[in-house]
Amino acid sequence: MDARPRRIALCIMAKAPASGQVKTRLCPPLSLDEAARLYQCFLEDKIAQVLGIQGVEPVLAYTPDGAAGIFEALAPGVMLVPQRGGDLTSRLVSVLERLLESGFDAAIVIDSDTPTLPSRLLHHAVAQLASGEPDLVLGPSEDGGYYLIGLRGVHRALFEKMPWSTPAVLEETLRRARRLGLRVAQLAPWYDVDTGDDLARLMSELEADAGQPSIHTRRLLLSMGRTFVSGGRF
Repeated sequence: MDARPRRIALCIMAKAPASGQVKTRLCPPLSLDEAARLYQCFLEDKIAQVLGIQGVEPVLAYTPDGAAGIFEALAPGVMLVPQRGGDLTSRLVSVLERLLESGFDAAIVIDSDTPTLPSRLLHHAVAQLASGEPDLVLGPSEDGGYYLIGLRGVHRALFEKMPWSTPAVLEETLRRARRLGLRVAQLAPWYDVDTGDDLARLMSELEADAGQPSIHTRRLLLSMGRTFVSGGRF
């Protein structure tokens, strides 16, 4: 029996926080510059969260290619991996292949759009993969996708021709996993911040609970001094 500790990568998929390139579905109620600032806060909070998870090696998969310097400043000392490919399928597969071929026993990929995601869910994903029992760990998003995917091997069929950004992603992934004979573990669902409604929900949660770990996000949104509602602001 192999008793050595398993090497697990915990990888954030990230874009450079450039105005007009990130979180544009939040415009309105935000301006393009505000959306980029908010996304940078999401990243800073997610990096801090990942650095606090035990039993993993933190990784940041970035795009575009020329943005390495931005992420070296945001995440000093964290392993950086460029995202390769023109679509999400190619980028996910390339990142997973790079990590698993470089010696990791498992890789967990998470998004950067869940600033209030409880760390206990990440710990749970790590524990599941460290146990060696599931082949696939999924963190379902309330919109029908997933905020986290963890694998011990690359299975391209889980990603190819996937209807990304639709409510069918999670169920289609589970259907494909069953067809491949993969053992699946699911985490509790959580929500992404993609729309004005999501932003209003986030604001309400941050205002109600000063103990939220999303320090950068909370500081920025509360400093704006506005109440956000679906599609507008007062």
